[in-house]
Amino acid sequence: MNLPQKNSSQAGIQPVFDDSWRVWIAQNLMLGATVESLQEILVANGFSKMVAIREIGLAQASPYLHAASQLSNRLAKREWALQIHRKLDKLLPNWGQIQRIHKLSRTDFFYHFYSTNRPVIITGMMDDWPALKKWTPDYFKTHFGERIVEVQAKRNENQRYEIESQQHKQKIALADFVDTIVNGGETNDLYLTANNSGHNATALRELWDDVVQIPEYLDGNSAQRGFLWFGPKGTITPLHHDLTNNFMAQVYGKKLVRLIQSNELPYVYNHLHCYSEVDLDNIDYDRFPLMRHVNIIDCELNAGEILFLPVGCWHYVRGLDISMTMSFTNFLFDNDFSSMYKTYHAV
Repeated sequence: MNLPQKNSSQAGIQPVFDDSWRVWIAQNLMLGATVESLQEILVANGFSKMVAIREIGLAQASPYLHAASQLSNRLAKREWALQIHRKLDKLLPNWGQIQRIHKLSRTDFFYHFYSTNRPVIITGMMDDWPALKKWTPDYFKTHFGERIVEVQAKRNENQRYEIESQQHKQKIALADFVDTIVNGGETNDLYLTANNSGHNATALRELWDDVVQIPEYLDGNSAQRGFLWFGPKGTITPLHHDLTNNFMAQVYGKKLVRLIQSNELPYVYNHLHCYSEVDLDNIDYDRFPLMRHVNIIDCELNAGEILFLPVGCWHYVRGLDISMTMSFTNFLFDNDFSSMYKTYHAV
């Protein structure tokens, strides 16, 4: 029960009962708090028992609270449905693990992973990529060093660097970018990401010729040919979910990916759009106690491996080396889930 700030500093004077206290009463009634417990807290915070009884009674009688309670019940029913799938998932023999499957067929991928919203690591499907043999930081510098690329910069100055990514866009010569990440050591301050793809797909257009649009899974005729990620050891993509199914194809270096299945949504403290404030490297269980119930699946993604990230699957990514990754959304199967997404607001 987080209490509103007191709005009277004079000893012996009853504080003003404002709307912040009325919101507090309504929230706690909807969460199942007893009238007696709310009365005790209000009295302990300087309100008379008469004021406490009156305000709680007004809240209980409010048609607004009744309408909110009805909506809360609908939400609880939907959470029950998520709990069903969460419980059924635990019956699977590979629950809590991510399978690595060599050259997974299109049919098996679709029926066992894409349509069931389950992650998987696929090996052997990038073997014909020229990028696997050519791409290194030195190759980028030597062949494209004079190109001006767009990156995410000064991320360490802003805890909301991912949410406010537009503020961190910066142009830099690729040679200077490579020198910085090769000589600068482990950092999250500078990263070329999918948020920069609008500029970089043109600036580095030849690189896309080194990438094979895996015909077993991807639509090679799509206008969207993939997104490039390139950064030093230590880059972090904080906990979030995507609005589409995604492939992460690791070309160079290694990444740690920490995943939480989409049916764990009630526990991950989704506070805005597709983001969570939970730091999976250092979970504050006092602030986020429901995270104790969450199953976090860790995997290391190596060069030449593809991770399938199902739509809605929460994930956190950290670069374990200087790393180059391509991501794709142009699947052969229906991947339109964003058109039904209506929750960009704070939740």
